Amino acid sequence: MKNIIVGTAGHIDHGKTTLVKALTGRETDTLSEEKARGISINLGFTYLDLPNGNRVGIVDVPGHEKFIKNMMAGATGLDLVLFIIAADEGVMPQTKEHLDILTYLNIKKGIIVLTKSDMVESDYLELVREEVGDFTKGTFLENAKIIEVDSISGRGIDELKNILSEESEKIEDKESNTPARMNIDRIFPVKGIGSVITGTLMEGHVNKGDELYIYPADEKIKIKSVQVHGKDVETAYAGQRTAMNISSIKKINVSRGDVVAKEGSVITTNIIDAKIIVSKNRDFSVKHWTRLRLALGTREILCRAVPLEKDEILPGEEGFIQLRLEEPLVCKNRDRFVLRSYSPVETIGGGIIIDPLAKKRHVDEALIEELKIKESGDLDKIILQYTEAENALVLLKDIVSYTGENKEEVVNKLNKLIENNDIILIDDKYINKNIANKIFDNIKNLVEENHKKQSLSYGLTKDELKTKINYDLSLKEIDSILDLMVKNEILQKNNEYYGLKNFKVGLNKKQDNLRKEIISELRNNSFDKIEDLKSLSRKDKNREQVLKFMIDKDIVIFGNNNILLKEDFEKAKQLLIDYLEKNGSITISEYRDLLKSSRKNILLLLEHFDNIKLTKRLDDIRVLVK
Repeated sequence: MKNIIVGTAGHIDHGKTTLVKALTGRETDTLSEEKARGISINLGFTYLDLPNGNRVGIVDVPGHEKFIKNMMAGATGLDLVLFIIAADEGVMPQTKEHLDILTYLNIKKGIIVLTKSDMVESDYLELVREEVGDFTKGTFLENAKIIEVDSISGRGIDELKNILSEESEKIEDKESNTPARMNIDRIFPVKGIGSVITGTLMEGHVNKGDELYIYPADEKIKIKSVQVHGKDVETAYAGQRTAMNISSIKKINVSRGDVVAKEGSVITTNIIDAKIIVSKNRDFSVKHWTRLRLALGTREILCRAVPLEKDEILPGEEGFIQLRLEEPLVCKNRDRFVLRSYSPVETIGGGIIIDPLAKKRHVDEALIEELKIKESGDLDKIILQYTEAENALVLLKDIVSYTGENKEEVVNKLNKLIENNDIILIDDKYINKNIANKIFDNIKNLVEENHKKQSLSYGLTKDELKTKINYDLSLKEIDSILDLMVKNEILQKNNEYYGLKNFKVGLNKKQDNLRKEIISELRNNSFDKIEDLKSLSRKDKNREQVLKFMIDKDIVIFGNNNILLKEDFEKAKQLLIDYLEKNGSITISEYRDLLKSSRKNILLLLEHFDNIKLTKRLDDIRVLVK
């Protein structure tokens, strides 16, 4: 069974609520004020079982101009609209405004219902039909079926139900595997149960017991129970009017306009880039810093306009625009919205979000080209553009949030882009090939520059690279990138140092003479004088470089940068092992006699051998560690 939401739209007092009652037998005006005044103020919700077995949820929206905000909240997420025009009045101001709003919200299917048709003569009814035809020309309702009904007598109601059945079959099934999202249109307490939130489930599905988040507060909630059309269910699906009993929300104030969604599946933002169209029915143009009202889902937010292509977007024109929001907006890429003037409050246009994470930037041709790619909806190009613009490694969840597409579809696209070498997967993050190449070049240049300055150095460590690289990367990310560069034979690794693949450390004649000089000096010192790296370098950079080159080849560093010739160190180690294997233990004095050195130097060596677990100290003696 399909999950379909049908909404009403039309001028005040054209019979929307009466028609819904005639279709369903249920009253949607529930507020005492609504009944007293005879008009709908809030949204009304009910359902209708069609002849073909489909059950449709019905949203009855108010027609009065003062309650357009409520109308927009109800129109979001409709699959089909019953566009209502009273036969005795024809097209009226809110008729026009409602059609504009439905168009901006990308509603694509509708049935035109001429109510109160028994109140006029057939000739007049024909004139109204002609007027409606002219009015809907060029809109999504241009070829919509027109049904004449009288809700009081019931004439035409069965025919309308049959047409609703036919049209419901043409509506595509919604994707229920996407992350859940619902705009809250009502929240109220129920004694003994707790807080209940309601709305139309826009995407995905919700199970009893699920943990979701309320945005923009970013507060986790648990779904204690779920209802669809007043009945308890285990699961609610996209396209269903849904009520959720949620866990305690004492920490935050939940209100209409908030969004319930899966963690990380929506974006909270203060700046968006969008494509808008300004209504041709209003004498209103959008200029720099025009204050507007943005209506998305069930929330209305004040914002400032920054046209991006020209100074002014005139009535009937389209254009790219940046909207600077006065409070956080919860949204996804490609969400539709309505724009209204600040004062007097009138619907002046609408549009589609094409960058929910926009940044304040200077307007140029490159920016406009970016926006055109985003507007195209080409997922490959959008992913490539986003990953390149981010200038870093990005997580899958961030790409999914930015594109606003199904996670599975995004993963499939990413896998193809990886196959084509347009995207590189590093650990659990993705990076654009162009950005990766820039990072590779940056690292290569840094290493090459180091080779030129320090010919005896094997290269740079990852810690050194982190302080020098032009990109904001973590040590883990740098580590993974360096591993990839080694794998691709761009770099070579020598202990903790990274150098160019074909680079070889070698001494020139002057440096080799200095090396021989140091070896001779250390040989003369033997065990009588053990120096550290700092003192042996004599504050000479050339000696310091040669000493680093000599490590492991000619010299051994132990303890706190103490230095011995490799041959002397191995001699000291072997003499200790031989003595211990023969005698079982050794004292400081005995080892001093073996090496003919000072107590201070003997302690330096013994502490080192203790640290590497060659020996173990027991009071005043050392023994071999088995």
